[in-house]
Amino acid sequence: MSLCLKNLTILNKDKVALFGPLTLEVKPGEVLTLMGPSGCGKSTLLSVIAGHLSDSFSFTGDFTLNGQCISQLSAHQREVGILFQDDLLFPHLSVLENLAFALPNSVKSEQRRQQAFSALENISLASLSESMPEQISGGQRARISLARMLLAKPKLVLLDEPFSKLDKELREQFRDWVFEQLSRAKVPALLVTHDESDVPSNSQCLTWPWSH
Repeated sequence: MSLCLKNLTILNKDKVALFGPLTLEVKPGEVLTLMGPSGCGKSTLLSVIAGHLSDSFSFTGDFTLNGQCISQLSAHQREVGILFQDDLLFPHLSVLENLAFALPNSVKSEQRRQQAFSALENISLASLSESMPEQISGGQRARISLARMLLAKPKLVLLDEPFSKLDKELREQFRDWVFEQLSRAKVPALLVTHDESDVPSNSQCLTWPWSH
């Protein structure tokens, strides 16, 4: 499963290019990092790929996932997972219910609980299954958020500065854990950041300007 961008250019409402044309490939299990200053279009690029681009922007070029052009598909058809700066857990649902929410509707009720609980065991947080998000730490919420995303079996993961709100020690631990999980799942990932310490070792890194 690879992500390929081909001559992708993002334009603002005045048809002025934010950047581009950008051509790149992200292979299975690889994290490609795009670094740049605030306002250069990092999050907008992720919105383009995820299918959530606002009407203020447009793009030319296309992108494929495992050889299939997804640039014209609706967001839910793209099977793309996103990890943001905020964990975005549902505050009214328990940890277990948050994880179960990510599973397809075809999964039966009891199976949902079992699969969600197994995911918690895999990240050593099974003891928090009945806790509410407000009752657990920021680092725990971050790990649960990633586990929830991976339960949905995404074919591509987009990382929108997900480590920026964590303290230094927790940031390093969570960052390494995220990269390990993506490598194991053999899912390509695109990371946007302005912090050099977020760049995984032995991975591609493109710095601003991105035209490539």
